Amino acid sequence: MPSSQSVPAIKAVSLKKSVVLPERELEILRGLDLAIKQGESCAIVGKSGSGKTTLLGILAGLDELSQGESWMLGSALHEMNEDQRAELRAQHVGFVFQSFHLLPTLSALQNVMLPLELAGAADAKEKAQAKLIELGLTDRLAHFPEQLSGGEQQRVALARAFVASPKILFADEPTGNLDSETGEAIIQSLFELNAQHGTTLVLVTHDSSLAERCDRRIHIADGMIAES
Repeated sequence: MPSSQSVPAIKAVSLKKSVVLPERELEILRGLDLAIKQGESCAIVGKSGSGKTTLLGILAGLDELSQGESWMLGSALHEMNEDQRAELRAQHVGFVFQSFHLLPTLSALQNVMLPLELAGAADAKEKAQAKLIELGLTDRLAHFPEQLSGGEQQRVALARAFVASPKILFADEPTGNLDSETGEAIIQSLFELNAQHGTTLVLVTHDSSLAERCDRRIHIADGMIAES
């Protein structure tokens, strides 16, 4: 029997995604095969419209594939309904997005506590506080998102993503809304946290310096893997 560590974090076979438009059917992804090892960092790169974000959404179980098969940590996403996929994500997955996705009515501390509270953790406040302090936000715990800079908001988002020690982190253009200096600081924090937790990292990026930091780059062109 294979060990749990030998099971790929992500696996896709003949993965296709299409959407029906009024005048035609649009193929976004056209028969992708890929596997990402546990603990590996993988950048998905390619031109706008190539299908990168759609692929990330399907691999994360946020979107349904049209044909093919997709697994996360050995669980068949293509056989699950949305509630089952959501439960799997809650147990094992963290997210970081370009637009931060912080809840505006919650403080930085409350935003980071949220996934722990949803999981029923008794020490949610202590863990969230420690993660924010680790990311240099000691003086921002009670601040609301609108009171934080873009870089500070993204660090809150990183803290929220990593606070529950996810096995997989999906990131979609995590430095896209930041200036180069702030973006570099976020990249540094992202990879430090990744190494600390042994998390599998799957990210979509246009940032070549970010992609080069990853173990592997998967180049998507016209809905297919052009090179890996």
